[in-house]
Amino acid sequence: MLSVSELGKTYPSGERALHDVSMEVAGKEIVSIIGPSGAGKSTMIRCINRLTEPTEGSIVLDGRDVTGLSGKELQTARREMGMIFQEFNLVERLTVMENVLSGTLGYLSTWNAFRRNYQGEDVERAYEVLDRVGMAGRENARADELSGGQRQRVGIARAVLQRPKIILADEPTSALDPETSRAVMDLLTEISRDEDIPVLINIHEVELAREYAERIVGLREGEVVFEGPPEELDSDARNVIYRGAEPASPTVVAQEKTGVSISEVDKETSF
Repeated sequence: MLSVSELGKTYPSGERALHDVSMEVAGKEIVSIIGPSGAGKSTMIRCINRLTEPTEGSIVLDGRDVTGLSGKELQTARREMGMIFQEFNLVERLTVMENVLSGTLGYLSTWNAFRRNYQGEDVERAYEVLDRVGMAGRENARADELSGGQRQRVGIARAVLQRPKIILADEPTSALDPETSRAVMDLLTEISRDEDIPVLINIHEVELAREYAERIVGLREGEVVFEGPPEELDSDARNVIYRGAEPASPTVVAQEKTGVSISEVDKETSF
C-alpha cells in the first residue's frame, strides 16, 4: 500500500532530518516508528503526506508516486491518507460533528466546502463512526469542552470518515494518560482490522509499540537503524536506537538468547 524509498529531508539551514529512509507498509498491518527525540519520526510522517516537503526520494501510495504531485492531484492523494495529530488539530469552536465531517471536505467542491454543504450519506456515516469511537451523544458538544482522550477519538473519527487508504498517526498518545493511551491504541487496532486500513504510527512509548505493532522501525538521527517484529526489539536493538551503540556481535547475541557464553561451550566441547 505504501512504499517509501530513499527518503531524505534537508532544511535550508543545512540540518539533515532524514537520510535514505526506506520502508513499506502493506495490507492492514500496524507499523510503529520509534526513536529518541529529534530522530526524524514526525518529519517522516509529515513528509509522507507532504505537509513537509521531502528533498529527495519517493513516496508511493497504492501505486502512485505522490512526491511529484501538486494542486488537485495532491489534494486527492492527501485525502487518501487519514492523519491523526499529536495535538488533535481540531477547530475548538466547532462541534464534534462539524470537526468529524471536515474529514470529507476533500471530496466536496470549493463552494460546498465553503458553505459546509455535507452529503447526507456522510452525515449518516459520521453518526455511525462517532458511535464506534465511543462519542455517541456528544455530536453537538464543542471541541473545547472535551477531554484529551475524547479529542483524540474525534480526530480518529475524522480520519476514518475520509475513507483513507492508510492512516498516519503522529504521536497520538503523547498527551494522554496511560489508560487512555491504551484505549486509543485499542481503537486504532480495531479500525485497522475491521476497515482493512494499514496504520503507520509514530509513537514514543516503546512498550505500546511492542504490544500493538506487527512491525517496528527504529530511527536515529534521521536514519533507519532497526526494522523487525516486536520480539526482535531486545536490549541490543534498543541501545542501537536510543544510545547509538553498535549492534552486538553474533557471539553476544547468542549468549543473550541461550544464557551460555561461547567460551563455556568451547570448554565443554574441547578435546
